[in-house]
Amino acid sequence: MNQKLIKNGFILAALMNFSVLVFSRGFTNVAINDADPVVMSNFGLLMIVMWGLAYLSAATINSNIKWLAGAFALEKLIYGVVWVKWHLENSLGEVYSSDIFAGLFYSIYGLNDFLFMGFFTWVFFASSQKNNA
Repeated sequence: MNQKLIKNGFILAALMNFSVLVFSRGFTNVAINDADPVVMSNFGLLMIVMWGLAYLSAATINSNIKWLAGAFALEKLIYGVVWVKWHLENSLGEVYSSDIFAGLFYSIYGLNDFLFMGFFTWVFFASSQKNNA
């Protein structure tokens, strides 16, 4: 298991979550809130930043991170499923016509979540193999 790759993966996951500050223009972009007022309220966006802080903190752990990575994978799965459900029930075009940053956000956030779900899942299973070796 490559510790440097894992550390950099956790840092990249954190940076991607912190990018919500750009897309939301520091929580002032109401187009993001309007498109999904439950999940992407300003509170929800703040929680995305908090998850980013958790990933950044995890990057500093050098011992068994298996179950933490598993929890992160599950969290990313939930956001990814919510994103797919949102796309099935909403118009991305309407969001783009309201605000390009919001449109970009809704275009990519779920793809990002599925990508990092895969990374965290890999860390979970790689940690399992390491502990069984």
